[in-house]
Amino acid sequence: MCIGVLELKFHAPYVHSLKEKRMIIKSIIARLKNNFNVSVCETKEQDIHQILVIGIAAMASNTSACDSILDQILDFVEEHCDAELIQIHREIIPI
Repeated sequence: MCIGVLELKFHAPYVHSLKEKRMIIKSIIARLKNNFNVSVCETKEQDIHQILVIGIAAMASNTSACDSILDQILDFVEEHCDAELIQIHREIIPI
């Protein structure tokens, strides 16, 4: 069994308020939870308008399955998010 962790950092230059940022974050979180059954939350930079950081955790039976899930999540986020993905931290933790 293993846990896959992603921390994704986005830049959204079109966001001008924290309210607008929260709407975008909530949308991304809901889509990821519904499509992949993973744990997702906003992790850092919560008071900066144009920077969005989300953390994602997924469990799988083996490392290859975990790696596949993380790849699918990355593909989904890149396709469905208007913000520019500027940083990816990826880790697979065997347990």
